[in-house]
Amino acid sequence: MTTTLPPVPPSPEPQDPDPGEHPEAAGQPAPPRPAWSVPGAGALRETGKLFALALSVARLSFKRPFQLREFVEQFWFIASVTILPAALVSIPFGAVIALQVGSLTQQFGAQSFTGGASVLAVIQQASPLIVALLISGAGGSAICADLGSRKIREELDAMEVMGVSPVQRLVVPRVLATMGVAVLLNGLVSVVGTLGGYFFNVILQGGTPGAYLSSFSALAQLPDLYISEIKALIFGFIAGIVAAYRGLNPRGGPKGVGDAVNQSVVITFLLLFFVNTILTSIYLQVVPPKGG
Repeated sequence: MTTTLPPVPPSPEPQDPDPGEHPEAAGQPAPPRPAWSVPGAGALRETGKLFALALSVARLSFKRPFQLREFVEQFWFIASVTILPAALVSIPFGAVIALQVGSLTQQFGAQSFTGGASVLAVIQQASPLIVALLISGAGGSAICADLGSRKIREELDAMEVMGVSPVQRLVVPRVLATMGVAVLLNGLVSVVGTLGGYFFNVILQGGTPGAYLSSFSALAQLPDLYISEIKALIFGFIAGIVAAYRGLNPRGGPKGVGDAVNQSVVITFLLLFFVNTILTSIYLQVVPPKGG
């Protein structure tokens, strides 16, 4: 009696490895491995690109042809959206400074220096910061949204293909417009803030007009006005550069443009206070106080 063994099933043929999981075994080149990331490297990279854009704007500002029509349109737009808010903000700002300084000088028995101290605080510190914050919030956000919309519509890429530099054509006129408006607006805010401080100090706190003006002439000097205008010029440049950089580099579609606008305002605020601290420290070391 013979026993019949059951048939042995054929062994499965070896299959090729999945090229998606093992591209090297499939004979395909391995994808590039992600670069080793260092904490903070992304922030340093973005900072470097921001400085590179600032240098490009400074270099292309002297290159011809200059986009005069674009500059005039942007200048008028930024001025129209910032003049009235700046004047309205500077009045209570000057009043608060005058009230606070008047209260402090009264405690130390130096009421005669109230006018000079409050006016110097308005001209040196408050006025450039008010101007820069308004330009960044109103004009800078509009610049960022405009450039971001052009970027997602690929208009900027089309300009580069045609050999037109978007930085020279669009960014340079906008940055120069923010600087020009900041300088002129700083004078307006200084005057309105000083008048507001005068009103609250003389009318509400019982100060005398003669003491207010004499203390101002005793403490203030022309370099105080110069540093105020220099601050406004630099702050306007920073606001324009940051707004343009975020507008040129939005992430994603329309939502990315909105995020870029918010980021540009926040980054500008941080840079303004940091640069203001440096400029004020240098000024106090270089320019001695009047009568010191």
